[in-house]
Amino acid sequence: IDCLGSDGSDLLTKRLGKSDGFTHQQEAWNHMESPVQSRYQYLVSSQEIPSEIRSKISSICQKRESETIIRFKVGLLVRFLFSCLIDADRINTADFELGKHRLLGQYEGWQTLFNRLECHLTSLTVDSQINQLRRTVSDHCLAAAKREQGIFTLTVPTGGGKTLASLRFALRHAERHQMDRVIFVVPYTSIIDQNAKTVRNILEAQQDGVTPGSIVLEHHSNLLPEHQTWRNKLLTENWDAPVIFTTTVQLLETIFAGGTRSARRMHQLANAIFIFDEIQTLPLKCVHMFNNAMNFLVEQCGSTVVLCTATQPLLDQVDAGKGAIRITKASEIIPDVTNLFVELARVEVIDRRKPGGWKSEDLADFALEEVQRSGSCLVVVNTKAAAREIYRLCRKSSPDLPAFHLSTNMCPAHRRGCFTKLEKLLSPKSGSAVLCISTQLIEAGVDLDFGSVIRFTAGLDSIAQAAGRCNRHGVRTTGRVSVVNAAEDASDMIQDIRIGKDAAERVLRELADSLTSRKDQLLSPEAMRLYFQYYFFERRKEMGYPVGPEKHKRNDTLLNLLSENSMAADGHVLPNYLRQSFKAAGKLFQSIDAPTQGVVVPYEVGKELIDNLCAISEVEKQFDLLRQAQQFTVNVFPNVLARLQAQGAVREVQEGSGILYLDSRFYDAEFGLSEVPVRPMEMQYV
Repeated sequence: IDCLGSDGSDLLTKRLGKSDGFTHQQEAWNHMESPVQSRYQYLVSSQEIPSEIRSKISSICQKRESETIIRFKVGLLVRFLFSCLIDADRINTADFELGKHRLLGQYEGWQTLFNRLECHLTSLTVDSQINQLRRTVSDHCLAAAKREQGIFTLTVPTGGGKTLASLRFALRHAERHQMDRVIFVVPYTSIIDQNAKTVRNILEAQQDGVTPGSIVLEHHSNLLPEHQTWRNKLLTENWDAPVIFTTTVQLLETIFAGGTRSARRMHQLANAIFIFDEIQTLPLKCVHMFNNAMNFLVEQCGSTVVLCTATQPLLDQVDAGKGAIRITKASEIIPDVTNLFVELARVEVIDRRKPGGWKSEDLADFALEEVQRSGSCLVVVNTKAAAREIYRLCRKSSPDLPAFHLSTNMCPAHRRGCFTKLEKLLSPKSGSAVLCISTQLIEAGVDLDFGSVIRFTAGLDSIAQAAGRCNRHGVRTTGRVSVVNAAEDASDMIQDIRIGKDAAERVLRELADSLTSRKDQLLSPEAMRLYFQYYFFERRKEMGYPVGPEKHKRNDTLLNLLSENSMAADGHVLPNYLRQSFKAAGKLFQSIDAPTQGVVVPYEVGKELIDNLCAISEVEKQFDLLRQAQQFTVNVFPNVLARLQAQGAVREVQEGSGILYLDSRFYDAEFGLSEVPVRPMEMQYV
């Protein structure tokens, strides 16, 4: 609830003072069964819980931090307790309705899972310099697992083996400190697609007799509607698994979003290990709130945080009065980051920007030339429209060349099928030429190795990530990464991309002379620090999540609403310590500028899943189907969803369920979800 209204009214005191006519407390007491009454009396007379809460608040207040940060963390504690209540209620209801079918913390031991990983790592051949360096990174992670819980950084060049190395750290660290779960947090569903499959194949190996899905949980789509019915409240995931792969969006919503769907998972973040893959993609407006939340989880909840990337942002160097993450030089897992980057250098970066920019036709020709020169080429663009346009031009010029298009309009299963085909074609044994045109979803966590890469101008971190798909395994002497500027680039309308491009171009200018002597310098930690200094300085006022009068009563920030709430409290005498406008902030919070709704699409097995979701009403069966359906789901922005609904292209699987599916006419075999029909209507038999 809101403790303070936007006008400064004391809503908390008003709520606590409600009469019995509104609360029906006496009626509830009269109908309460005697065992419940006894338990209630014991709990309210015990001083254990109030004492622990006071102790925790005291621990928060003893930190030498600003009043903003202290109150923000007390607010997180309130949300944590709210999460415990909501999840207990949901599980209790589910057990009553369905019988007990959740794991509820009964997992396989960490030592068993660690042994499975070690067995897999032992089977890998160390037959090249890069694989030797990957093994070194992994060994450093294993050694760091012995340290106490805290905040770590893992700064490793792309292709350095961060996924399995960080998993090795997490499993050993969890076993050593008896932690509850490992949560991999990634920016793109494409990373989940590949990484979760890799980890599942190791930890849920068939020869161990493990039930698929009992160890590794994927949670990355919003299939359920924001406004929940009793049925989809029971279906909501509560992250009851030992290893979880989720998105940055889902994690941020767990900590900050309104309602109960996401909040019920908050308490599962305690005593957990977080592996943040590609942390530089964190939404900039969430920086201060994220930093404070991570410090809270580590210091008050016994969790461990690992920030993994080749392009480490400066989250510890932002305004400390509003919230900087607490990392030191000792936090870094790799002893000599600079030397590791030198040893793992595999590409040269060539600045091919030109006045007026490249036209789409010229870019298509350039991509085909790069295929001829190096055997394979990846083109990474900034928008879905650009990906479609350049792909079509390349297909028109070279219809026989194996070519692939990738974007988030394709469901995870569709993209994974493309990745599998690409992996085979890119194998040294294949000898086949291949071209791929993709949005930035391919830039992180996708283990594909191209001979050359063309990257539209973007932030320096994005350029570095794209470079990680070039000569990834060091089979060539040097890979070639070309940075180009498009003549018409609609991404300039997107503030994040535009400011990132400006900062990157400034670094390109300043390093122009030295780049002639060291081709990898643009990808170095030093260049990245310079980039983030420019990028963060330009946007320092946006890091507290500003909101304007068009969405709120006045210009304010979510950081303020969830802490001191100074604008609402101004001039009012308040009897309560809690001043946060939790509900208002939750409604305003969006980790991305427009929230998406998951739509199940009829790609391959997706057709059968849609049929079953339409036919099955039992909640426990729907729960299993929704887990499977995440692989056949496209997350759609509100404006696109509205256009699809206007054409009758999207329907509910069952009336009132809020779970949506796409008409088969609107899913294209090459481009995925389409806003116009791409195939004739299929005959339906009922």
